[in-house]
Amino acid sequence: MVIETIVFDIGETITRDDRYWHSWADWLGVPRHTLSALVGAVVAKGRDNAEAVRLARPGIDIAAEYRAREAAGRGEFLDETDLYDDVRPALSALRELGVRVIIAGNQTSRMGELLRGLDLPADLIATSGDWSVAKPQPEFFARVLEVAQSAPRETVYVGDHPVNDVFPAKAAGLRVAHVRRGPWGHFWADSPEIAAAVDWRIDSLMQLVSITER
Repeated sequence: MVIETIVFDIGETITRDDRYWHSWADWLGVPRHTLSALVGAVVAKGRDNAEAVRLARPGIDIAAEYRAREAAGRGEFLDETDLYDDVRPALSALRELGVRVIIAGNQTSRMGELLRGLDLPADLIATSGDWSVAKPQPEFFARVLEVAQSAPRETVYVGDHPVNDVFPAKAAGLRVAHVRRGPWGHFWADSPEIAAAVDWRIDSLMQLVSITER
């Protein structure tokens, strides 16, 4: 099997979500522990991340709140400390092996700008905000395959979320690596559904280097 392209999810695959959830808790005026507990409830049900925010403030217009946060000078922020330690070495090693490296996940266009500003060793960085379509929609993975420039069976999607990453990527014909990282990654790592769907279960992005070499 040849791996031509590896596409990485963003939140809890490339970046830690600590700052993301803390900033939402502070903005909503709820204790950070409370929002963390709501995230846990959402994880256990396999629901979308945004549901945790909606549980904290029913009826919230999340897009409007993003705009309000930016206007208040409390918008999205990202720096080197938000990256997992294995990101740069793994992506660099994969590119040295000739693999096309893409980062594409459910994030705002602003987050895409911030990621590109970190000068990561990637051939392309794109977000759902950039593409105007989000996971788990099939159209998102059609865009993934379009930019991958490789056949589905030669393309690997790496992510932590069962509903947003694993199942729709597999349905699109891609190979899938589930990373045990973050709440979703840890909670669902050993589920029979994940085991049946994925090609690999990994604990570090560096494992992709040895997988590709084999």
